Amino acid sequence: MSPRKQSFPPVVNPEVRLLVLGSLPGERSLAERRYYAHPQNQFWRLISPAAGRDLTALDYDARLAALLHAHIGLWDVVASARRQGSADAALQDVEAHDVAALAATLPRLRAIAFNGATAIRHGLRQLGPAAERYAIIALPSSSPLHTVGAAAKLPEWEKLGAWLT
Repeated sequence: MSPRKQSFPPVVNPEVRLLVLGSLPGERSLAERRYYAHPQNQFWRLISPAAGRDLTALDYDARLAALLHAHIGLWDVVASARRQGSADAALQDVEAHDVAALAATLPRLRAIAFNGATAIRHGLRQLGPAAERYAIIALPSSSPLHTVGAAAKLPEWEKLGAWLT
């Protein structure tokens, strides 16, 4: 049986206007206890335009602080699951986070963006009717397993900035 893997706490504050939700951190991220730690994951590069600065040049704590300064929150839709490796396709026995409850604690939240197909599939189910309160944005996955290059993904990610003003 595959080992059970746990997600991380949300990175939010009351000023968050945009919440970006992934599925469940991959092996490298879990090992390092950092969101998007795999060097081939494109998340930090893709979110940088919305944050208004190059997050790849910062250390991890500074990246998280810069996200919050830009009013961007970060979390995952999966609280825990069994999974061999890092692929979302291998997720089994999924326990969901209460995304709707977290969103309700964010008074300035305007939009929820989902990093990849698995995140939006689980996240919309978790939000239920609360999804109508927010703009819902489906993003191409930042994962290196999603074989479309960063240049092709970037235009969709750049649109996130519109929700921060």
